[in-house]
Amino acid sequence: MGKENRSYTEELKQEAVNLAVRSGSVAKVAKELGIPVATLHSWVNLRVKTKGSVQEKDQDLAGLFEENRRLHKELAVAREERDILKKAAAYFAKHQK
Repeated sequence: MGKENRSYTEELKQEAVNLAVRSGSVAKVAKELGIPVATLHSWVNLRVKTKGSVQEKDQDLAGLFEENRRLHKELAVAREERDILKKAAAYFAKHQK
């Protein structure tokens, strides 16, 4: 089976982007509208990158998305470090004389 190519009207694209911007959750809006998350992300990114249609609010949103990605990565590293320390503590507690 091949991928289904769907076309969306400009009105739908704009409204979906506006909803994503207002809600702050691209994934939630994409799910509600039945649009692939990657597709909606690309529309949001295109809006943010397109000169002339970028407003200050959109630039702030782009910064927030980037900060969110960075914080998710930092959180993943911190969780991994915490798990390693928990295992090490348990190991040493078990093997303590």
